[in-house]
Amino acid sequence: MPRPVARVLALLELLQSGGIRTVTELADRLDVDERTVRRYVGHLVDLDVPVESVRGRYGGYRLAPGYRMPPLMLSDDEALAVLLGLVAGRRAGLATDTASETAAAKIRRVLPERLSRRLDAVLGSLAFTDRPGEAVAPESTVLLAIADAVDHHRPISVRYTAADGRRSERTLHPHGVVAHSGRWYVTAADLTAGEDRTFRLDRITGVRTLPGSFEPPAGLDPAKRVLTGLATAPYRHEVTLRIQGTAEQIHTRLPAGIAIVEELPSPSSADPQTVRWSRVGLRVERLDWLPAVLASLDRPFIVERPDELRGLVEALAERLTNSARRNPPHE
Repeated sequence: MPRPVARVLALLELLQSGGIRTVTELADRLDVDERTVRRYVGHLVDLDVPVESVRGRYGGYRLAPGYRMPPLMLSDDEALAVLLGLVAGRRAGLATDTASETAAAKIRRVLPERLSRRLDAVLGSLAFTDRPGEAVAPESTVLLAIADAVDHHRPISVRYTAADGRRSERTLHPHGVVAHSGRWYVTAADLTAGEDRTFRLDRITGVRTLPGSFEPPAGLDPAKRVLTGLATAPYRHEVTLRIQGTAEQIHTRLPAGIAIVEELPSPSSADPQTVRWSRVGLRVERLDWLPAVLASLDRPFIVERPDELRGLVEALAERLTNSARRNPPHE
């Protein structure tokens, strides 16, 4: 690409980033004099790009408000970031497979062949150490409508299908949208049930914005509410433990979406340097995975309930002891 043409396109890219750019700033960024900048602006105007001249002490050039260039202009780093973002978003459930694939295809069509080949090489050689989770992306119309209601504090009416298949229509005051472990949630005041609840977006259809507005509660943390709701959901076993350590240390093996950790106050006579204990509560469908996780914490712990977990911990300890004492077979 001839150098002057490349600089004209670079000027367009600077103007597309928004705001008013002074002639001096543009000259410095393009490594040309101010007279050349004005000539480049003239080239853009000849191409029907609406560059506006702003007079005054803080004047300069800007693109007309609302104007967007049809061609996609990405540097090598930007194109790689966008495509990797689409791959990661699809694996994390932040976008549907179809939307990610069509968006990636559109980007590839406008990329130079040289850059397209290099990006294909990166994506073709890329491997992940973790398997994609059970990602369930919501319908874009549902996500956009609810996000808009959250932003403008508007009540909404939704049709919701519960886990057991029951369908209902609910009126919500949505507080926040949260993405967690491949699923999307909305925390809301459920006016139909008269309580605060969390709903999965992939189970919501028919979002309708209602008249009026509401004032969200002060100090609300939607992400914390989702994690707490998941950790306290009804399961087969209720587990209570005491573990020596802080909430941060315990959450390295028992995430907030699984366990509720309450740091216990130290006795008044205790040494300030003594490591504090925490009470940990979990609700789980199975207990067989917990002993190994507790062992991996490498911290003293006490099983308060259920007694069945004590037996599983003892069985794991016995198996580990037997393995440690076992001698290799003679060849």
